[in-house]
Amino acid sequence: MANAKVVFIAFAKEDESTRNLFTGQKVHPDTPFEFVDMSVKEPYETEWRNKVRTRIRRSDGIIVLISSSTPKADGQLWEISCAVEEGKPVYGIWIEDGYRTKPAEMAGAPCYVWTWENVANIIDAL
Repeated sequence: MANAKVVFIAFAKEDESTRNLFTGQKVHPDTPFEFVDMSVKEPYETEWRNKVRTRIRRSDGIIVLISSSTPKADGQLWEISCAVEEGKPVYGIWIEDGYRTKPAEMAGAPCYVWTWENVANIIDAL
């Protein structure tokens, strides 16, 4: 995976199973992209924001998994704001069919339907 991009995945804790599916698709032999997942799988007990900021800084960009849980996901919204502050490219992926409300923290960041082609294009753009 020498050409793999380092990607931070921001997701609401209610969407963890979807995040697992999203990151798991990279192991399928027909997947047209590679990335290293830097998302926070378990909440940190102390210094959460400092540790997340460090992961975001080490990432080539951030993919935000957007669902109806996102507007109430304080941690996810902070991760988005942090990525913007750090000047990282931010892209959204709609993970709920029909849900199309982009978080204000994403400003003009583009959002896409979850397809292999769209994810590959995002990762190639990082």
